[in-house]
Parts: sequence; C-alpha cells; structure tokens
Amino acid sequence: MAAKYMSGFGNSFETEALEGALPVGRNSPQKVNYGLYAEQLSGSPFTAPQATNQRTWLYRIRPTVRHTGRFEKIDSGLIRTAPAREDTDLPIGQLRWAPTPMPNSPRTFISGLATVTVAGDAEAQTGMAAHVLLITQSMDHEHFFNADGEMLIVAQEGKLRLRTEFGVIDIEPGEIAVIPRGVIFRAELTNGPVRGYVCENYGGAFTLPDRGPIGANCLANSRDFLCPEAWFEDVDEPCTLYVKWGGEMFRTQTPHSPLDVAAWHGNYYPYKYDLRRFSPVGALLYDHPDPSIYTVMTAPSETPGTANVDFVIFPERWAVAENTFRPPWYHRNIMSEFMGLIYGVYDAKPEGFVPGGMSLHNQMLPHGPDADAFEKASTAELKPVKLTNTLAFMFETRYRQRVTKYAAELPTRQDDYIDCWQGLKKHFDRSRKLPG
Repeated sequence: MAAKYMSGFGNSFETEALEGALPVGRNSPQKVNYGLYAEQLSGSPFTAPQATNQRTWLYRIRPTVRHTGRFEKIDSGLIRTAPAREDTDLPIGQLRWAPTPMPNSPRTFISGLATVTVAGDAEAQTGMAAHVLLITQSMDHEHFFNADGEMLIVAQEGKLRLRTEFGVIDIEPGEIAVIPRGVIFRAELTNGPVRGYVCENYGGAFTLPDRGPIGANCLANSRDFLCPEAWFEDVDEPCTLYVKWGGEMFRTQTPHSPLDVAAWHGNYYPYKYDLRRFSPVGALLYDHPDPSIYTVMTAPSETPGTANVDFVIFPERWAVAENTFRPPWYHRNIMSEFMGLIYGVYDAKPEGFVPGGMSLHNQMLPHGPDADAFEKASTAELKPVKLTNTLAFMFETRYRQRVTKYAAELPTRQDDYIDCWQGLKKHFDRSRKLPG
C-alpha cells in the first residue's frame, strides 16, 4: 500500500483504518468496536509536565503482551551500546572513513546495523550511538523494537519502507525517519539495497529547537513533519520479534503479526521529514554564524542550552557574506561531531569526504577546512554563490564518542586523513598588515 501521512510535529493526532475503531469520548471503554483491545504506549513518565508528556492509545487486535512470548538472549552482532568500551590500538585523533561497501551476504535492518561510536550511558538515559546501516534484504515475518532509545534513520542510498504499529513510512536519500523508543516495526526494501546512518538517542526525545531571535519562521517547520495514518495487518502466521534492551539483544516467537493496530490517538508516534524542506538562515553581510543555526532537531539535556544530541544539516544555501572566510572556521569544541555526507560535495572538505562516508571530530580535538579549501576560500572573489547539490549532516553530542572495534578496524578508515591539513602553510609576516 502507498504510505499515507498527517502533517505536523508534536501534534496530537487521531486516525483509524476501520470506521468506528477509534472510541469517542473515552480512552478505554468497557468494550471497543470490532473486539479490539485498548492499550497505552507511554514515551514519558505518567507525571511528566504536559509540554513533554508523550503517550498514545492504541486499539489493536491483540494486546502487545500476546506478541511477546518467552524471550531468549541472542548475539548482538555488530550493535554496541554505551558505555561499552572495546580495546583497540586506535589513539585519539581526527577520523574519517570512506563509504562502507554494500555486503554480498543477506543483511536485514538488524543484522545490517553496525555501531561506529557510543557516547554517554544508556542505563542513565544519556548520550547516543552512531551506527552505519547496510540492508540487502527485507525483514520477512520479522519485527523489532528498541527499548534503549529512539532511532533517527538517515537514508543515503536506496529507498526504505518502515511498516510500523502506527502505519507505513517510506524514506529515500534526503529524508529521515524517527522511530520512538518501544515502537515495533519492520524494514523492507523497495528498489534495491539501502545504505544509511542511524542516531540512537538514549536521552529525551528529539524536538524542534527554540528559534530565539530568529522568530517564528525558517529552519524546520512543524508542518513538514509527517506521521503515518493508521494501517494494520491481520496475519495469523508465525513471526519473530527482536528487542534491544539494556544493550543486549533478545528474540521471541509469536504466532501472528504484531502490526495489528486498527486505530490510534496521541502524540507519541513515528514520523518522517524531508531535509530538502529545511529553510536555512545565515549571515547577510559579514562574518559566520555558528553551525547550530542549521539544527533540524535537538534532544535536550537537563542543562539549559546544552543538548544531549543535536541533529544538524548543511543543505543547499546561498553564501553572500562580504570580507568573510566562508567555510566553517577552525575550531575546537566541547561537543563531539559525527558527520556523514548524503550527496554532493561538502565545502570544507572537497576531497576525500564523499557520499556514504563519515567522519568523527571528537571533544576538544581541532578541525576545520583542509588546505585546499582554505586556499580557495582565502582567494575567491566574494560574490554571491549558491552551494548546490550538497547535503551533509552531523550528530553532535556533549559526550565523547568512543569508537567501536568494528569502526576502528574498518578497511575504509582513512589513515592519511590527518594529512589533509599538512598543506596549511605559515603566512605570518610582521610587515604584511592589511589596510583598514
């Protein structure tokens, strides 16, 4: 079926796939139409303030407790969870990887998920993990939910269909999907293999950042976020349900599909967003705004102004600032930055950082434009220039991102990455003071 959506971020929605499946006037009537069960899924404590209280009522063929039999612990594959620390010989430093090749063996969403970095502590519900996603096979009678965190999925190559308890979501390169903690889904291919990135957010849910002086408009607008309309399966065939819980993987068998929600209402649900609808703002005269100006969503921490995770993009945009070094400046940052390139060329790294690749600039380690980007930006004619066919992103967190053994040993890791700055020359000359 074609995916159908409702528009808006953080709204409370109601939707039904069968007329009359949604109770009117009460959440849990003595009897629900069609013999459905009422069940609540809570994404926050019951007593959370109203602004952050997240819950949805589901009306389903069987309650979820009938979809979960006796669990067995299974191998976690290449999935790791903070505060996992694996012994490697890799010292600290700026890191970059070329695109991870698509495997020849069958990989589903679960077996195709490989952790690159972990940060913070999932048990304390702080921090995140960054994963690379390589899928060559649809999940068949298999489903999954993550009890450790919500999953922000960035499509980089191929199209991905996510069949969830709430409905169907399709994403393609340039789009993202967010699957909240605890939501059951399965992932299917629609036109060949899929490569992407996943941010597993252990902390509070992603939300839109406060715009501050920017005001009511621009950046990511709530109307462009889409959540699925109700859709369900009434399938009495054996299925397998995988669960990530406490950093470990478990599996249970069920005689029917768990995607059996005929209606739902609430404000806790999966959603998608087209990154190409982001409306960037920037410097109109001189100087350089902080990269936080490109924040799509933020997962706040208990410290005001400090994010647990920020999801930032660098989209197509105009560069018009006068007498200004236009690429990102050289900097050291208390936030650690995991970056990926979805398509095109990234202006600060025109060589070596390619679509499907990734980089890590960890807490307080210096980074910035490579030598080639510096020379071009320092001598370019500063006329208005539109950066086109480019889309990069960043998972930024206040925690150190620790590299997994898998990522440290990837053959695509570029050992010569540090050399991209070796061409930066000494230009200091006491007699070379610029006028003005």
